[in-house]
Amino acid sequence: MTLLHIAADSDPAQVRLHTGDPERIAAELATRGIVFDRWPARVVTAAISTQDILDDYRDRIDELNGDGRYRHIDLARLHPDDTDPQWPAQARAAREKFLSEHRHAEDEVRFFVSGRGCFYLHLEPEVVAVVCEGGDLVSVPAGTRHWFDMGTRPDFVAIRFFEEADGWVGDFTGDAIAQRFPSLDELVAA
Repeated sequence: MTLLHIAADSDPAQVRLHTGDPERIAAELATRGIVFDRWPARVVTAAISTQDILDDYRDRIDELNGDGRYRHIDLARLHPDDTDPQWPAQARAAREKFLSEHRHAEDEVRFFVSGRGCFYLHLEPEVVAVVCEGGDLVSVPAGTRHWFDMGTRPDFVAIRFFEEADGWVGDFTGDAIAQRFPSLDELVAA
């Protein structure tokens, strides 16, 4: 379920809003300069190629990128592989890479084709957690302090939009704020 969870940045127990209503989510995020949209979700299997997924969304991608701003558009795919003994360690490493607060020099734009992930936006005096699922598009403005949790069992397919090839490089703040907030798994279980 798509979810918006807003809490005081000084105390995660001070919840200001918790909603799964997509219209309310879009309205709340818009007041904070965050773009949130819904596109039709499609069923994705491992047999579907990256190019086929990008082709399926070509009209939406072209509309979003009408000004040609995003020169690098790709697909991130993570699926559990219980047959691979290395998978648990690989999943932990992938998850931990983004669990620390950071920012980017350009907007971070993601469309979740399937699966789930959570962006935590540190917008003083609050932390805005946006749980995105298949069909959700979010655009985090450049310079926004945030972190991303893909859960303990990462499973998602997301189209990523970059202006520059190195647009995903994070500038880590060193703030341990992410450790005080509920994880993606905890948010969706609540």
